[in-house]
Amino acid sequence: MKRAVAVIALTALGLAGLGAGVFVARGNASPTAPQAQVVAKVTVVATDFKFKLSKSKVPKGVVIFTVKNKGKILHDFKIAGKKTPLIKPGKSATLRVTLKKNGRFAYICTVPGHVRLGMKGVLAAGTATPPPPPPPTTTTTTTTVTGPSTTVHVDMFEYRFDLSPGTIPQGTVTFVITNKGQEPHNFDIAGIKAGAILGPGQTETWTIGLPARTYIIVCDVPFHIDRGMSSQMVIS
Repeated sequence: MKRAVAVIALTALGLAGLGAGVFVARGNASPTAPQAQVVAKVTVVATDFKFKLSKSKVPKGVVIFTVKNKGKILHDFKIAGKKTPLIKPGKSATLRVTLKKNGRFAYICTVPGHVRLGMKGVLAAGTATPPPPPPPTTTTTTTTVTGPSTTVHVDMFEYRFDLSPGTIPQGTVTFVITNKGQEPHNFDIAGIKAGAILGPGQTETWTIGLPARTYIIVCDVPFHIDRGMSSQMVIS
């Protein structure tokens, strides 16, 4: 009788184990939703202060953006409601975005002031055509002002401008602008002409006609005005 009870117990235990095994196997076999296929990969190079994309048009669907910061300061990249974290100079970040419809998708850097300095653009998806390129910029104005031609050397530092000569007569003025600091700077005659953002050691030259008056000069790089990079330039 005892032997029969033992056999029944072992049989029951075996069936329980078999049942458990079947349950676990079914649990591991649960299907997972397949990930959407990537339709395009785009390399985004961020500098101070613009973006350059490896493609101006992509298919509709999942797009992988690899964003490389080759500038001197922090940048990020935002498109279709998603953005990367702030990216340090020399570092990269990856952004996976689903472009659900045909059209044009604006992208920007969300760091304050960077959009105004040019960190923006439009990516076409599907059948949309990319926007036309902006017209080329010129470095010489056509303003005619009577007076001599003067060359002024503008040296930029943290956080000031040094102009030589300090006395500038009315007329045609050629500015030779050099960044002698350790951060990006630019030379902006407020309301007249804004120079390019220059990295350390870089130089640019442009010519403009200036009548006699007092002009405000500033650096457009975010927070540099707050640190004192704003002054007056007198044209006599």
